[in-house]
Amino acid sequence: MKGKLSHYDAKGRASMVDVSEKNVTKRTATAHAFVKIRPSVLAKLPENPKGDPLEVARIAGILAAKKAGELIPMCHPLPISHAVVELTVVAQGVRIVATVSTAGQTGVEMEALTAAGVAALTVYDMTKALDKSIEIQDLYLLEKTGGKSGDFRRAPKSKPRQPR
Repeated sequence: MKGKLSHYDAKGRASMVDVSEKNVTKRTATAHAFVKIRPSVLAKLPENPKGDPLEVARIAGILAAKKAGELIPMCHPLPISHAVVELTVVAQGVRIVATVSTAGQTGVEMEALTAAGVAALTVYDMTKALDKSIEIQDLYLLEKTGGKSGDFRRAPKSKPRQPR
């Protein structure tokens, strides 16, 4: 673990980090979320009367990336250069990967995480009439580039051992 928590002033009060002295650099971040959905509900996605849940979630995720600074108290409002939210149906649900980039003085990790999280919440909202037990899981940062702290890439998760 590096250094200390940065969102506190000398008196221990929450505060916004002053980034005015930092250099403007290209910064990217990619986040992941997973929505666990029963196969019978997944099969009904194309016939949802509210519209295509995955397309609505994709758009909601992009909008969320642009609003992270309004939702998270100490998060800087950033000019987002690009946001991509990809939703993929897999056997157990929907995998979401959100990538955000900017040229700025602070990173876009919170924007990518917010995009993935809101996209996951939107999938839930669009499908909850079919199943209230849908779960949102595994919201985490996959990677980030740029800035003083350098690049970060999450190590791949090892596959669970199969029972004998």
